[in-house]
Amino acid sequence: MRIGELAERAGTTTRALRHYEALGLLRARRAGNGYRAYDEQDLRLLRQIQELRAFGFELADTRPFVDCLRAGHPEGDSCAASLEVYRRKLAELDECIDRLAEVRERLGSQLARAERTAAQGASAPRCQFDCEASERSTP
Repeated sequence: MRIGELAERAGTTTRALRHYEALGLLRARRAGNGYRAYDEQDLRLLRQIQELRAFGFELADTRPFVDCLRAGHPEGDSCAASLEVYRRKLAELDECIDRLAEVRERLGSQLARAERTAAQGASAPRCQFDCEASERSTP
């Protein structure tokens, strides 16, 4: 299939495919007329890249999965290098979750303090300015 058909079937752009090719993630063969030629295996590689990108993986992180598929494995994550990328990505997510939990706890404490302060302020006596008394005292 030509680049336009591959892009359409994968739901991406020809520009993205050329970028993946420049990075070595896709390898186009050239037809007799010079056009790029792809096959179903290339579509499979592209779908693996897209799935990982949807998970937030950088393009460089997809390489072990692509290499694993190219080596003939049934899944891109059945190689040791791919598993290591998964482990690293999970560790990054755990760290991010921990930071978010800490920020959430601090924000909750700030909210509780602010609500207590606001509740105390609502019951405090208010000083009101008496406009009529002020008008009578002015010459």
